[in-house]
Amino acid sequence: MTSATGPGVGGRTGRMDGIINTVATSLSSFVVLLVSSGIAFVIFAALWVAFGAGLIWNQGGVDAAWQWIRDLPLLIQALVWLLLLPVVAGLWVWETTWPLVVRLLLVGGLAGWSVLIFLPRAFVGGRP
Repeated sequence: MTSATGPGVGGRTGRMDGIINTVATSLSSFVVLLVSSGIAFVIFAALWVAFGAGLIWNQGGVDAAWQWIRDLPLLIQALVWLLLLPVVAGLWVWETTWPLVVRLLLVGGLAGWSVLIFLPRAFVGGRP
């Protein structure tokens, strides 16, 4: 017997759990595939190259990218933050009013760290 406030009321919780489990499992499998195949490395390296090029040649484009992310619906925005955390955090840091040197160091650190963690194992001496 389930209580009126507990799980399983009207079968809704069971269906929602199933949907969430299916989406989470599919998404996590996709992310594992991207990371293990080296595709995530290529994606993040390309995003950081574009970020750096934007800082050099088109700072308005970097500002527009940040504004575009902020204009997304909240659920989509959260998904973008989750999947592209280092780059979006870099955009956030860049848009702050902190001193230029601090922003450059933080963005450079985020870029270096994120590219390093996505390096395929074959390049860092690990077993594939």
